[in-house]
Amino acid sequence: MASFKNLCDKRPELSFSDYWEKEDSTELIHFIGKDIIYFHALFWPAMLHGAHYRTPSQIYVNGFLTIDGQKMSKSRGTFIKARTYLNHLQPEYLRYYFATKLSDRIEDIDINFDDFTQRINSDLVGKFINIASRCASFIERHFDGMLAHTCVEPKIFNDFAIAGDTIAAHYQKLEYSQAMRAIMTLADQANQYIDEKKPWALIKNPDQRHAVQDICSVGLNLFRVLMIYLKPVLPDTAAHVEAFFNIPPLTFYDKNVPLIHHRINNFKPLINRIDPKQIEALKMSAQEEMKPIIANATPTTETKSAEPTHISIDDFNKIDLRVATIIEASAVEGADKLLKLKVDLGNETRQIFAGIKSAYDPEKLIGRQVVIVANLAPRKMRFGVSEGMVLAASGSEAGLFVISPDDGAESGMQVK
Repeated sequence: MASFKNLCDKRPELSFSDYWEKEDSTELIHFIGKDIIYFHALFWPAMLHGAHYRTPSQIYVNGFLTIDGQKMSKSRGTFIKARTYLNHLQPEYLRYYFATKLSDRIEDIDINFDDFTQRINSDLVGKFINIASRCASFIERHFDGMLAHTCVEPKIFNDFAIAGDTIAAHYQKLEYSQAMRAIMTLADQANQYIDEKKPWALIKNPDQRHAVQDICSVGLNLFRVLMIYLKPVLPDTAAHVEAFFNIPPLTFYDKNVPLIHHRINNFKPLINRIDPKQIEALKMSAQEEMKPIIANATPTTETKSAEPTHISIDDFNKIDLRVATIIEASAVEGADKLLKLKVDLGNETRQIFAGIKSAYDPEKLIGRQVVIVANLAPRKMRFGVSEGMVLAASGSEAGLFVISPDDGAESGMQVK
């Protein structure tokens, strides 16, 4: 509220009372994280009521954000700063990806970079932008950038316009993922229309030139409607599309009227495909930025001496030993000693590579409780990232023995 009051003081057209007065009916939605529901759903509304301010019209709760299935953590190296992301990738990639994941339910969102790359390259570039790039070149080269005098496919255009009502309803209900699915279904239909009409083949016949102009004008108008629906998610792309069409800023109601007998500007690439190298560079940058934090959080390992080294109780207290339950176990292809374990720590799961293959059958480990070093810095291996260490006793002849707690111990308990 204080930040908004400060904004209102700087912008006279905004009135603080128009949003926060008790009798005001302006729609006011609070977006919060799921870990603060009690405060924002109980205490905060009570405070607002007591201070004679209005309460929110609705509270929208988001889940947590994870990276490749791992909780965001600076000490574990799974934390990516917004600035680091922006140094490598466009912000609208992330805006669209979040939109495909967000629903009206309280669910965590995982940024899986393989899925992230696939969605951007397939949906935004391969489906959406592809419509404009396929049609614009014909209009530019053969018709001096001029769209057709009429829309020769009024039914298709009208179907796209009517679909906007359903999409708008999804936005209103905060069902963003359903809105994105509906939009991409329309994008598939637009591409199918172009595939069926084959303007690249018709342009070879001088008698079909005007048919090509009609087809490509329809394609570009369908693209324009899709841009209207995606504008809340891709505002920067929308500005470039408006410049391409040489039109004022698009509004929702522009969906009902096709753009005809209008000259467009030259088409320029609007969204580029993501190169996997960009993702790797982003991850490497994030890891480099977290190294000082990890180093400060994790005791450094000194060279082992021949004599036993005594540690203080403070040194021992730096080690976070936890009870964990093995829920998945499998051999690692190409590794003679390693087993890949997925362990439950009570409030999270982790992946650990343990060198116990010679002593244990993976299937027999499932359900077994073990003790792990929970605050060991993640180690990137060629098989994946190991997020801890399973404790085991060993001897030259006796073999390996995984350390397990007595019956009754629960996952996540700290070993002291």
